[in-house]
Amino acid sequence: MLEKLRKHGVVPVIAVDTPEDGLKLCEALLKGGLPVAEITFRTAAAAETIKAASTHFPELILGAGTVLTTDQLKQAVDAGAKFAVAPGCNPRIIEAAQKAGLFFAPGICTPSDIERALELGCKLLKFFPAEASGGVKMLKALIGPYGHTGVQFCPTGGVTTQNLADYLALPQVAFAGGTWIAAKDAIKAKDWAKIEQIAREAVAIVNSIRA
Repeated sequence: MLEKLRKHGVVPVIAVDTPEDGLKLCEALLKGGLPVAEITFRTAAAAETIKAASTHFPELILGAGTVLTTDQLKQAVDAGAKFAVAPGCNPRIIEAAQKAGLFFAPGICTPSDIERALELGCKLLKFFPAEASGGVKMLKALIGPYGHTGVQFCPTGGVTTQNLADYLALPQVAFAGGTWIAAKDAIKAKDWAKIEQIAREAVAIVNSIRA
């Protein structure tokens, strides 16, 4: 799963209020050449959206985001999620994901977070909130003492079209996550064409860096 996610280089972080909007959004991502999405548990529609999208778009790599409880993790697994991500490093959720066989990336922000995650067997870590925590400069500083462990990062939080390439230029960055591809205003306006275009732009940036 890590290699599949690394191949795409960017994962849209999505929060929708209805499965119908989720399906339209996923369709826009596919049209934009980005067959991956992280449906967050920031709304009550998350599990139903993951289940519906898994059925309608089997070619889409679907993950669950903002997983804060073991119950949400179970819902994600039952709905068909192929991976899950959390903003923090909760040992109970990591253990539950490992027992369920679900690829999981806990959130980290400090050296202590990284060491806790590594001790629990995690090799992909979500650097969050990326820009608020110092961005690329901070991530480089964290990579210094931990890069040799084989750890990889998915920076999320403040990543945009403008700084995506800077993050992807770091070999230890597997992919970047972000809400900018499917922003709240675009979802509210049901501007699926705009989301498709932003997804296409992100894919072009990934290809230019990873070619």
